[in-house]
Amino acid sequence: MDQSDLMSMLDIESRPTKTTNSKKRKWREIEAIHDQYKLRKELSEMDMLLDYELNEAGL
Repeated sequence: MDQSDLMSMLDIESRPTKTTNSKKRKWREIEAIHDQYKLRKELSEMDMLLDYELNEAGL
């Protein structure tokens, strides 16, 4: 077995790890976007309720 063969085998073995890490990173980014969307939605709902309560109180 030649040194270049050994290096190519090591390179092949390391590729799935890189792919797995990038997939995990992408999912974390997607989850963060979903969390931001949910937070924005919740805050807008709370703001609407606050506006409604203020209008009912005559403020």
